[in-house]
Amino acid sequence: MNGWDGTAGRVAGSADGRDGTAASGLLGRTATRSVEEVVRVEGVSRTFGRGEHAVHAVRDVSFTAMRGELLAVRGRSGAGKTTLLNMIGGLDRPDRGRVVVAGHDVTAAGEKELLRLRRGTVGFIFQTFGLVPILSAAENVGVPLRLAKVPAAEREERVAMLLELVGLGGHAAQRPYELSGGQQQRVAVARALANDPDLLIADEPTGQLDSETGRSIMDLLRAVVQARGTTILVATHDLNLIELADRALTLRDGRLVDG
Repeated sequence: MNGWDGTAGRVAGSADGRDGTAASGLLGRTATRSVEEVVRVEGVSRTFGRGEHAVHAVRDVSFTAMRGELLAVRGRSGAGKTTLLNMIGGLDRPDRGRVVVAGHDVTAAGEKELLRLRRGTVGFIFQTFGLVPILSAAENVGVPLRLAKVPAAEREERVAMLLELVGLGGHAAQRPYELSGGQQQRVAVARALANDPDLLIADEPTGQLDSETGRSIMDLLRAVVQARGTTILVATHDLNLIELADRALTLRDGRLVDG
């Protein structure tokens, strides 16, 4: 993990707290990009079922992603986007091939190592937000920090910083049902960043949002890349959002294709 230094504080201090605000105002400084490889996927395949009922969700996919890169994975529903991201994040295992994230061989990892990976090295953002309804925004963001046994004072400071980062500094005490869809997804982004992961995986993060709010979430992810140097993989089929990525991979019937 990169550690929470003054960068986060400067980024947080410029958030304006309005839902749908363009993320350019969140930047305190631009992180220096390195050529460090964060994700390596080598010949990964995943099949569900057997025989004539087999579904080849991902077929021989290979690519790399560098530190500070926002990479879109696009394709129609059923193209294999979610399966691919799940294997990269250690939520599923490939039948063949290899995945390495921030120097960790995900495919060879045992369950304890995968748990550590998911709690520290990789952050997740889902289409359905995944917030705990009985917890406040601040408590939701603090869940990963509690699991990591971060001391209370440090945890509270990080949570406040993260909520400012995503423009929700004034909404810490509100529960998910008191927030708009865009605000809930911003809380989910803050939670995913809690342990300062090397890789952020976002599976259709704007799927339940209107186009304007969805764009603001993608702007926010773009800002995180620039300010923190985090690598982000985003699965989406929205062509209007893909343009914000550094580059895009296209999946068709489980295979990477050109264009």
